Amino acid sequence: MSIPQSGGGPIEHHDQLAQYLADGCKPKEDWRIGTEHEKFGYCVDTLNPLPYEGSRSIEAVLGALRDRHAWGELREGGKLIGLKKDGANISLEPGGALELSGAPLETIHETCDEVNQHLREVMDIAKEIGVSFIGLGAAPHWMHEDMPLMPKGRYKLMDAYMGKVGTMGRVMMRRTCTVQVNLDFASEADMVQKMRVAIALQPVAAALFANSPFFEGKVNGHKSWRSRVWRDLDADRTGMIPFIFEEGFGFERWVQYALDVPMYFVYRDGKYIDALGMSFRDFLKGKLPALPGEIPTLSDWADHLTTAFPEARAKQYIEMRGADGGPWRRLCALPAFWVGLMYDQTALDAAWDLVKDWTAEQRDALRVAASVDGLQAKVDGIDMHETAREVVAISHAGLEARARPGAGGLIPDETHFLNALHESIETGKVPADELLDRYHGDWDGDLKQVFAEYSY
Repeated sequence: MSIPQSGGGPIEHHDQLAQYLADGCKPKEDWRIGTEHEKFGYCVDTLNPLPYEGSRSIEAVLGALRDRHAWGELREGGKLIGLKKDGANISLEPGGALELSGAPLETIHETCDEVNQHLREVMDIAKEIGVSFIGLGAAPHWMHEDMPLMPKGRYKLMDAYMGKVGTMGRVMMRRTCTVQVNLDFASEADMVQKMRVAIALQPVAAALFANSPFFEGKVNGHKSWRSRVWRDLDADRTGMIPFIFEEGFGFERWVQYALDVPMYFVYRDGKYIDALGMSFRDFLKGKLPALPGEIPTLSDWADHLTTAFPEARAKQYIEMRGADGGPWRRLCALPAFWVGLMYDQTALDAAWDLVKDWTAEQRDALRVAASVDGLQAKVDGIDMHETAREVVAISHAGLEARARPGAGGLIPDETHFLNALHESIETGKVPADELLDRYHGDWDGDLKQVFAEYSY
């Protein structure tokens, strides 16, 4: 979840809303890669999720990271709720999952080094205090009441609201994890093409990274239960946003969409003010019931943009949001997958050619089928396995064309970060399939074995 935004004066003209998005445009040489990933923490002896406070807790891990590795602390209401250093943040998800929001970096080599360094630091601390972390898309056996709500005002407000819309909002908050990548665009037209490809291909990412076949101690009938959760969360702010494929889509159309998303909060003086269900359009007129007579700032607008949760999200960059949290090597595969597709124009054009004739109904059906069947999904003659094969090949070619070397030039490009996906294409199996094979095989139905064998 995002941290509060800062900066920006009052919004005096409507066109400032679209201009805020347009200010994210960057020349290609300035494009960067920001990788985010979440993981569940637990006590090794009990397999219970970590509480916020105590000798074995989220607070203990954050405090040790701060003290040993020179992270600056972020506090809210006197509570340690995050860390920051060199453009990166470590933050808490609502149920206590730990998230690294990486710095904007130039290559997958750098972003993978960042992930590796972060996990090494976390695991060294975790081992000392008897805890560990695991990368899965959904908590395998924990129940709602097992998951503490972290002490952030945003989460308290969201938790109350999620109980009134959809059926899965509180499940998402407490018991799911993701990995995502944030990418830049050069212009409005570039944003439009990237958003269209991103939305159309999120089901392919969901299938390739599906890693949540268990929930509440049972096989749940989905390869990605996390993806299933997002389908019944809050229709006002989630989904495959079909309007982006309509004629005339651009920054202003995204503004209109975001203005129709009901508000959660306004952040003032270190506190979250309840604006649940209120209208940002009213806020612009100085008629927000939570702050009568006050008009929003650009930081309020930036905050509000973080409360829309479609499968891909436009801010001053684009967020790819469709993948389950997963094993170590796939944390680097996800940014590689999307960078290969998005940061080479030939690859981006090829990806668009592949999906441009899909209908809104097909895109929605693919999203559902990916969550249930993974690479075995089929919709209206679209074979997910074969589509994924084509998409990964396009991404591979895009990374080859980027030709960004690593290891001091010893590695010619970033294509090796796709190896985990190539293996899935060849075997037809994604992480969820491997987990199910183990569960029905040598684990003999003992789901708790997942912690011993799949933790970081």
